[in-house]
Amino acid sequence: MTSLTDEWNRLRGSKWIIFIFVAPLVAALFFGLMFSRNQLSETPVVVVDEDHSSYSRQLIEQINASPLMEVTNVFPNRLSPDILLANEQAVAVIAIPNGLQQRQDAGLSSSIGIWMDNTMPSSLSGIRPAIQEIVMTENTIFAVTRLTQTGMNVESAKDIVSPLSLAQHLLYNPTSSYTGTMVIGFVNIVILMLTTGAAGAIAPRLRQEGKLLSVGSSPFQLWIRVLPYAILSTCSSLLSYGMLKQVGQLRFEVPPYVFIVPLLLYSMALCLLAMFLGYSVQNVSKVGSRMSLILYPSFLVTGIQLTPLAFPTFFQITAWALPMNWLNRLIRGMAFRNGELGFYSVELGACILIIGIASLGIGFVLRRESRRPLLNLEVEAA
Repeated sequence: MTSLTDEWNRLRGSKWIIFIFVAPLVAALFFGLMFSRNQLSETPVVVVDEDHSSYSRQLIEQINASPLMEVTNVFPNRLSPDILLANEQAVAVIAIPNGLQQRQDAGLSSSIGIWMDNTMPSSLSGIRPAIQEIVMTENTIFAVTRLTQTGMNVESAKDIVSPLSLAQHLLYNPTSSYTGTMVIGFVNIVILMLTTGAAGAIAPRLRQEGKLLSVGSSPFQLWIRVLPYAILSTCSSLLSYGMLKQVGQLRFEVPPYVFIVPLLLYSMALCLLAMFLGYSVQNVSKVGSRMSLILYPSFLVTGIQLTPLAFPTFFQITAWALPMNWLNRLIRGMAFRNGELGFYSVELGACILIIGIASLGIGFVLRRESRRPLLNLEVEAA
């Protein structure tokens, strides 16, 4: 316990204990407010109306009435999309062709063109389903009208035109909020950077101070030093999630006293992995570059920006060695889907396995370093 007391006393007098709480809370507040709108609404579009008919004006009104689109300008003549989409005043051009109403009255098909600026794909997330819904509605109304003109009643006409309907249910994140994906991912990355930087520097710092082998070759004396970092990291994560729940409407259904179990296992796995990777660093100032072995893969392949299912199998398997991969799965499962702790034995077991492997690695490298002075003495004696 001497090592734990020594590490806690050093930690208590450092600024890290302030950073581990303040930095994630600031990140949660900043990103939570930044992405509070979830997605772009009333996306600006321009319309080229070559038909100049009452039906085209009605169609433009429907487009403008959509909560996902806003008609910022209507042009009477055809113009190049390059001109209309310049300066990013609009992200799409909708072209209504000449003779649209005449062809509609004659029962002929027509085509409405839409040119979309895909340099920023996220800006088009609302336009596509909105314009498809308008076109589908218009087709249904037109078909039902034609059938009723032949003497068929309205209900029978609707059954013929739309015999099958689709009921969609978006579970767990019905508003497609970014808070539960990108925002919480950014907050977790901030905590990861601070935690791995501190835990990874323990062994190099003790080596520079001449204390690494002062308590013997038992890995427990080194292992126990990560406990304060893991506990404080866990508390910081829970506070940050609470902040996101308040400012970013984060869905977090599991009780905090239940989620603290997997969160503490994750923090221990992260700290011990960082300690193992940073053990051989000779200078504390170079620990950060070694921790990039955890940081960058955690940001890219653990499901922060894109679902891991979209990656090739090789990258999905590579992510198994990263504690954040299992944390993200636990958050999506327990916090968002309100799953019970027992449902996620695989994720919990993976964290425990990382703890075990990292602990064995720490014990191996510590024992090897402790034997070097003995080997040097034997060589000198020989």
